[in-house]
Amino acid sequence: MDMQDRPLAFAKMHGAGNDFVIIDSRGGDARGGMTAALARAIGDRHRGVGYDQLAELRDSDEADLALEFWNADGSRSGACGNATRCVAARVMAESGADRLTLRTARGRLLAERNGEQIWVNMGQPVLDWRAIPLARECDLDALPLPGQPAAVGMGNPHCIHFVPDAEEAPVAEAGPVIEHDPLFPEATNVEFASVLAPDHLRLRVWERGTGITLACGSGACATAVAAHRRGLTGRRVTLSADGGALQVDWRADGVWLTGPVAHVFDGVLTPQMMQVAQ
Repeated sequence: MDMQDRPLAFAKMHGAGNDFVIIDSRGGDARGGMTAALARAIGDRHRGVGYDQLAELRDSDEADLALEFWNADGSRSGACGNATRCVAARVMAESGADRLTLRTARGRLLAERNGEQIWVNMGQPVLDWRAIPLARECDLDALPLPGQPAAVGMGNPHCIHFVPDAEEAPVAEAGPVIEHDPLFPEATNVEFASVLAPDHLRLRVWERGTGITLACGSGACATAVAAHRRGLTGRRVTLSADGGALQVDWRADGVWLTGPVAHVFDGVLTPQMMQVAQ
């Protein structure tokens, strides 16, 4: 039976205002899998639920669970740090575990509880132009674009601009233009960051396939990596996004991310609503 033929339970969560629909399709609850049309229907903030990304939990033989991510426009996302933290917090609360492995398109990620915080190792940054990917070889720390932004891959491509004042950055105007620049054959997330201190950045985000978001976990990781490579910060950084503060620690084993997590509500999608996507 397809997802569209029966009610579908979901959870709404957010990490620093970066909001998600979480659908558990593991085991006996598997219902045929998410589709682009259904992801778009659920992502409609007027006729559906609305989200920045949708995370679907799947069974995995290689990890405690697998995660698949969707953007609000129905496109796929390779990684989502804040959604991964939200899912880890939810599953840890249910199981009592303090450690969790999650298989994503980014690879096998590790989540750990440290007191009240859930840290996720988002893996090593991608610093090869082919793998990010870019359309051609160029200096990753100074791309041939206005403002000479940096490029970093964190499962998704990221284009990071360091500006004097992120509050004044033209996120809504420049974001969609840069997202679809020919330099990025798979489009890109776009970040605007300003340095507040050697361990503190102000961050604003345009996410590919979604638009302006209040925070972005993979974007925070990419920005922290780019800032350290430019000598602007150390390896452990707080990033103040529009929706709250995230912490990133670039360690020898990968880029670790933490920040606030909130479970907002649980709900059920009706077959009538989901049939719109058929």
